[in-house]
Amino acid sequence: MVNPAIPSIAAVVFLCWAIAMTVLYTKKSPAATPSASASSTSSSSDDVMALMTHRSAFGGDNVCAGAKIDAANIPCMEDMLEDASNVTAEFRSTEVAASGIGPQAGANVTKGYEGSMDVGDLMPITDPYYTKGLCPVNVHWHLGAEHYSAGEYDCTENMHDDGHDHRALEGHTKQCGPSDGTSRSDIHEPNERRLAAGKARQGFQCNFYDDSDAKFTTPYEWKFCDKTMEVGQTYEVHWPHSAAGACGTPNQYQTPFYDGVFCNLPLEAFKTLKPQDIASAVGVQAQIYTIVNDEAYYYPDLIKGMVVEGDFGKDMAIYTGSTTGTSRDNVMCSQYTPITWQVDRKCHLISASSFDKMCADMLTQQDDMSDDLYAHGSRELVADVLAANNQQNLRKM
Repeated sequence: MVNPAIPSIAAVVFLCWAIAMTVLYTKKSPAATPSASASSTSSSSDDVMALMTHRSAFGGDNVCAGAKIDAANIPCMEDMLEDASNVTAEFRSTEVAASGIGPQAGANVTKGYEGSMDVGDLMPITDPYYTKGLCPVNVHWHLGAEHYSAGEYDCTENMHDDGHDHRALEGHTKQCGPSDGTSRSDIHEPNERRLAAGKARQGFQCNFYDDSDAKFTTPYEWKFCDKTMEVGQTYEVHWPHSAAGACGTPNQYQTPFYDGVFCNLPLEAFKTLKPQDIASAVGVQAQIYTIVNDEAYYYPDLIKGMVVEGDFGKDMAIYTGSTTGTSRDNVMCSQYTPITWQVDRKCHLISASSFDKMCADMLTQQDDMSDDLYAHGSRELVADVLAANNQQNLRKM
């Protein structure tokens, strides 16, 4: 039988220990003051910011560094092989693609569109990439949309050439995006930074922007993404995927993305691959957003891949294309082809904080992804003769 005095004795001992520890802690701790409290809050905030961008110490060597297999751009059209000067848009739309040119991206993804490049039996991956053993190896985005989707991201109204190799927008009540012609300094400033940085070509815009709606015009304080990012602007986000990536390891995400794509694919093995092998092993997800300053549109995991919920990822265009970016156009084409593209036809609203969280996540990766924290320029829309004729129409990923 338990002595009833034992619990009482134990309680007294615990109480004495607690009092002693409290007295000891009080003697060692300075009295809190308003200034000390404020300093503590600031320090705590700084600590959180540092933790959000602190890289892992357990990754070891970056086994993907330098894995990129170089393939220079080549002339797109047959008659350009000798002379690519003074090529008009009309010429590019009617000329024949040069021999050996693979299908290019970004193409028109409007439902019902079909490119005129005959790619035979070549087919893109039509299932979610993860079901085929592919993982995301990078995330980056472009200023405006490189693809074109009628009624969604097709806005070119009042665009003009501003001398910076991209298009800017003139202000009016309903417009494509942030204006560089407004007198409001809070809207004007980000555009000035973008124009000063000045080399990014702007692609198509969504049709959401309304300068009378605060969520499109209220500035956001960027903490992790480059400060040239703009509320109200359209961005096309790309998640390159690869079956040869360092999937499930600290080296999975890489900048440049080529290192991630080719990480476990030696050059000699790559040379043995057929076009279908490549299209079945490398793919890109693309989703187009207009950024708003409104937490109702927050999504915390953009680094992992495109959003698939509700209307997000519901209406997809899938085809084989190439890598993009402004070093390619309808004169000079990419040799990184054919790869699968899975592109959301719809434009979506997303909060600026969602992008900033993605940038914070990028900064925690084992590889240095700081070169992808800003918007890259957009390639011009691919000519019909360079677009594959195998576009698939899927309703849900």
